[in-house]
This record gives sequence, structure tokens and C-alpha cells, in this order.
Amino acid sequence: MKKREFLKNAALLTTGAALLPSCGVMKGASSSGRLRTAHIGVGGMGASDLQSISSHSLVDVVALCDIDSKNLASAKKKHPNAKIFSDYRVMFKEMKDGIDAVIVSTPDHTHAPASMLAMENGKPVYCQKPLTHHVSEARAMSKLSKEKNLVTQMGIQVHSFYDYKLATILIQSGIIGKVSSVRAWSPKNWGYDGPKPTGSDPIPDTVDWNLWLGTAPQIPYKSGVYHPANWRKLVDYGCGTLGDMGVHIFDTPYNALALDVPKTITNNCRQPNGFGYPENNKVTYEFPGTKYTTDNFKWVWYDGVGAPEMHPDLELPNGDKLPEQGAMFMGEKGKLLLPHFMELPKHIIDGKYVDLDLSVVKESDKLGPPTSDYGTESNKHYHQFVDACLGKDNTTAPFSYASRLTETILLGVIAGRFPNQTLHWNNATAKFAEDEANKFLEGNYRSF
Repeated sequence: MKKREFLKNAALLTTGAALLPSCGVMKGASSSGRLRTAHIGVGGMGASDLQSISSHSLVDVVALCDIDSKNLASAKKKHPNAKIFSDYRVMFKEMKDGIDAVIVSTPDHTHAPASMLAMENGKPVYCQKPLTHHVSEARAMSKLSKEKNLVTQMGIQVHSFYDYKLATILIQSGIIGKVSSVRAWSPKNWGYDGPKPTGSDPIPDTVDWNLWLGTAPQIPYKSGVYHPANWRKLVDYGCGTLGDMGVHIFDTPYNALALDVPKTITNNCRQPNGFGYPENNKVTYEFPGTKYTTDNFKWVWYDGVGAPEMHPDLELPNGDKLPEQGAMFMGEKGKLLLPHFMELPKHIIDGKYVDLDLSVVKESDKLGPPTSDYGTESNKHYHQFVDACLGKDNTTAPFSYASRLTETILLGVIAGRFPNQTLHWNNATAKFAEDEANKFLEGNYRSF
């Protein structure tokens, strides 16, 4: 089933739900001037999202939805007045106009189905990263959010952190001149090189396995393989390390350099096994140039144990070790190292550290004072979404931006199915020149 058919069928379930205008249009989410939020996925990262959104003084949590009753019970203790659901489609049907905004914190394969249905019902959406599981979904979500004129935000909270915003200002000020390449890395291993599991295990009484699978293919339940934690490693549900940490670490260079989607993508990794992502990837992207880059701009990503592969571009003064995760900008006038995260960028010229020139920071940049408190920094991104819904702010990672960043990430994920082969991407047609790769741009939705 294609996503259009899924949305049509899901819409039948929610018939009677009032289509509210967007928060941006309403300039106030409800007559009380407060925002009534519904949360789809309240375990793991969903619990963190719930805490951060609800910490805003003008938020009322009115609905909680999860396929695991243990997650629901824990969230319900903190929000006793919220109604609980296991199926987000039923939630939209029953809550009707009682919801002002939706937070989607599910595994990746459910991001688009849940978010698209929310937007079809006129709801602003905060969706965890990566925005979608498939390239076609990313473009569809951007298109629908624009058509509905909805407030949206992707859950890349570091986008609003001081050090990342500072790096963007510095790069765009020309501190290292035009940038010719970026190398980024994470040693995390959200891959799986082992065999596909066989057999089945009893489904826990607390889990609705059919709803967890959602639009993904029907398969037997295996304890410890999918829910609650390991789905990121698996091609039908997650997007590997690139789709997890890559979105965070790509975000600032992508934003600072005003990049669009790449022209070519090559992934050096093992042969695909059809079940898990490779445990180590080296992905090379070539992008069209921008006013902040040279004409021939290259991006190299490394992940997995041992990442990054050492390269002269990554050498630091005094023989210093690289941060565990981060990105290095190579420019005409030097280098800028951006650790991930909660560390200031480091400016390097001729093999030596130099002081950052903060004179380029203007009051209009609203950077605020440096801070290294994660709780304070993280909530900024969530509260920005709430304030935007209330007509008091604008989001900085709306789906119009997040969809392009996610598309870039997902093209690298697809390239992992064609190891060491350069794929050529046509932004205008949203197709590869290599036709065999195009079948991975979207998936068939299962009726559930």
C-alpha cells in the first residue's frame, strides 16, 4: 500500500475530526492561549520529548499514545489528566478538536505515517529525527506542511545549542574563507552484520506488536531484537548510525553552508544483507557549491567502531586527540573543528589554535551567553516549537529545512545497498540515474 492509500484509509477512521487551522494562522493554539499537546511514543526518547515539551508553562498534555502499556503507565503518572491510547489513528478520531499540536517520537518507520495523518488533520507537528524513513516521505511531509501552512519542527535539539549556533555564525562570517570540504564522524554502531534471527518469541502482554510494526511488513516478534531499543540497526525500521547521529552532526555544517541535496553519493561499506545496516560506513557526498563553499564541495562521513579513518585534514595541533564525535570544516584560510557537543568550536590556522573572533556575533543573532547545561539548552528547541504554535516565535528546523537534511542523510543510507558504487542524484526529478536504486526511495505500507 502506498502512503497516499494509507492516508486515505486512515482519514476514513478519523472522519468527523475537525480540521483546525495551523497554529501559525491561529496566533494562539486555543481560546485559553495554551497549547494542548498529544504525544505519539512516550518511551525512551519519547519520554524525554514529553518532559521537555511539558516543561513549557503554557502546555497542557491532553493525550498519550504508545504501543507499550508500560510506557503509557509511566507517562500517565506524570500527566494524570491525559487520555491514553495505543493506536494514534483512534486518538485522532476520539480527540477531534481537543488537540492543538502533536509530538511524534516513535521508531523511524512510523514518523511519516503518524506525522502525515496529524498534518492531514490540521495539526502542527514536532517530529523526532530523522524526519522520515524514506526519501519520498520527506518530500511529502515538506509539501503537506507547506500546503497546510503548519508550524513544524524536527527534533534536532542541538540545532538550538549555543556552540552550534556560534559555529554557524563564524562559518558564515568567513572566518576560514570558503569551505572546500567537511569531514564528520561518530564511532557509534547502529549497524548489524550478523545473521537474521529465526523463530519467534511470545509477545509481551504489554506490547501491541501489530501496532509497533505499523506500516512495516508483518514478521514474528523476537525478544530483544526490535522493541524497545535495537530497531535503529535494522533496515525496515531505522536508518543506522548515519540516520541517528549523522542528522545531529550534519545539521550545523549543512545549515551554515546553506547546502541543498547532493549530486553524488558513495558509501564504502560491506555488502548488504537485507536485514541490518553495515556496522561501518564511509560515505562521500559531492554537493553543488553555495556562496559559503568552493565550487567543488565534498563531505565525508565516517561511522562505526574506530571512526573516523585518519586523514591529514583531521590532524590537530600539539598532537591532540579528536573529540569522540564531531565535524571538521576545511576552508581557504584555515580549519574549524566543531566537537559534538557542548564544546566551543576551535579555530586552527597553519597547524595552530587561534582565538575565536567573536566580534562577528551581533545582538540580532540572539545567541545569548555561553552555556554548558544540557537541560537548559535542550529545552530551547522544544519551547521554540511551542512558542511558534502560540504565534510568539518561528521554528528554526521546520520540515521545509528538515526534509532536505533528511533526504541527504537517507541518500547515504541507500548508497549502503550499493557498496563502493557512486550514485547520481537528480534533485529536480527526485530520482537516481541508477534505476536499481530508485526502488529504495519509498516503501510499501502494510494495512494494519
